[in-house]
Amino acid sequence: MDLSIELKNVTKQFQTPDGPLKAVHQLDLQVKRGEVWGIIGMSGAGKSTLIRCINFLERPTQGEVFIEGRNLGALSEKELREARRDIGMIFQNFNLLMQRNVLDNVCLPLEIAGKTKKEARAKSLELLKIVGLEEKAKAYPAQLSGGQKQRTAIARALAGDPKILLCDEATSALDPTTTNAILELLQKINKELGITIVLITHEMSVVQKICSHVATLEKGMFVDTGKIEDVLKNRVIEAEEGSEGLWK
Repeated sequence: MDLSIELKNVTKQFQTPDGPLKAVHQLDLQVKRGEVWGIIGMSGAGKSTLIRCINFLERPTQGEVFIEGRNLGALSEKELREARRDIGMIFQNFNLLMQRNVLDNVCLPLEIAGKTKKEARAKSLELLKIVGLEEKAKAYPAQLSGGQKQRTAIARALAGDPKILLCDEATSALDPTTTNAILELLQKINKELGITIVLITHEMSVVQKICSHVATLEKGMFVDTGKIEDVLKNRVIEAEEGSEGLWK
């Protein structure tokens, strides 16, 4: 099986004043290369903790995370930094450096990776063309719309030639028209570059738009995982029986 991401019995527990809190609990997931997964859940379901476990920004309390066949928990800090190069990340709030223009924001990870300024600029201009933003190369984040900021963030996430792109509520701050444009761009990236995508969202419309597979997260546990048409079929049956929630 050509797996891009595999979670085995992943649990993340935090200590709180009221005692231990399991943000995610015994999660198993297999994501094949080139698939687009949606992880959907209400606020507080554990989505952000899950995505931080996938890239090991949060080390699971128990269980294993495999990225492209490598067990992240078995790696040294240096090896973990190298493994993370396979994972691009985009966020709801864009995380752009306001004092850098668009081109320089995209160049940043390339500069950190040791590319020359010439190499970084050439690669960044290619990426800005892919996301349809080459004419904004010299603009600063404050001069951009929300959609343009997110396109810049996507270009930056692609700079390291990742095999996986994690999107943490990447369209939540955008209007519906801009959301559709960003989702279409992610579809294009998936099809043309073969990048595996995992979308964290609370919006069913986002999942239905571009995802091939979906996992529903409730109280830190998966209640549904699989191909989106199969999960939708099950939920339609439940809705007819009076269930409500994310899928109503």
